[in-house]
Amino acid sequence: MKTTVLILTTLLVTPLTTTGSLALAHGDKKHVATQTVAEQTAWGIAGKPARVTRTIKIDMTDTMRFIPDKITVKQGETVRFVVANKGRMLHEMVIGTPEKLVEHAALMLKFPGMQHDAPYMSHVKPDKTGEIIWNFNRPGTFEFACLIAGHYQAGMRGTLTVTPTLKQGDANMNRKLKAAMVPLVVGMTTGAPSQAEPVAAPTAQVAPAVKSDVMSEGVVRKIDAANGKITLKHGPLANLDMPAMTMVFGVKSPEMLNTVKVGDSVKFRVENVNGAFTVTNITPAP
Repeated sequence: MKTTVLILTTLLVTPLTTTGSLALAHGDKKHVATQTVAEQTAWGIAGKPARVTRTIKIDMTDTMRFIPDKITVKQGETVRFVVANKGRMLHEMVIGTPEKLVEHAALMLKFPGMQHDAPYMSHVKPDKTGEIIWNFNRPGTFEFACLIAGHYQAGMRGTLTVTPTLKQGDANMNRKLKAAMVPLVVGMTTGAPSQAEPVAAPTAQVAPAVKSDVMSEGVVRKIDAANGKITLKHGPLANLDMPAMTMVFGVKSPEMLNTVKVGDSVKFRVENVNGAFTVTNITPAP
């Protein structure tokens, strides 16, 4: 009887003492629970499996294409993307705004050793399948792409349209606006079509090279103790000439992960150790 009570008590207490939410790391290894935290973005927020409204299957090929490459969802939907790599090389699916994807693709060319890990992306090995569960709580036109160096530049991207959910008052207003626009359109005079100036694609802005021994600042977004990795949303890394972003880093010693937790503001130092960006020093910030 005492044993039964002890087991039940442990099951009830454990979820309450867990820091942050749990996420599953993708790969060939068994799924390992890791500490992480959901963060609102311009294109939505990490979704909960229990709230998935539909599943969309996407294939990735070595012809640098997604199939399908045009997807439409409704604002408020939580979608499970089942992402299958049909090729013989590593591919990934990353959701974001066109501007963010262009910026990240440029950084991947400059820093091939970068590792990203976020709920809006899935890295999939050949003949394997990954998954993204995403809540589209923001309307707009977004994109999904493979940001592996050269893949994005070869055209491996698609369009993701999130249609807004209109309330009754908004729908009535839209009808009134359309009715008001009719006489304006009819009264317009025709003329030579204007030639739109070509719009140049935005380029990633990277910080100027600065040599510095000053510690960088950031916030812990995820701790993967099983693989000795930490995800940090950080400011510019002056010693590496790297702009602010969210990245996955290895750590010099696994014990370093015991000194911080998800949500902590930290001061840290990253070095390029044998081609891998590695946290060599980290401490909670005041």
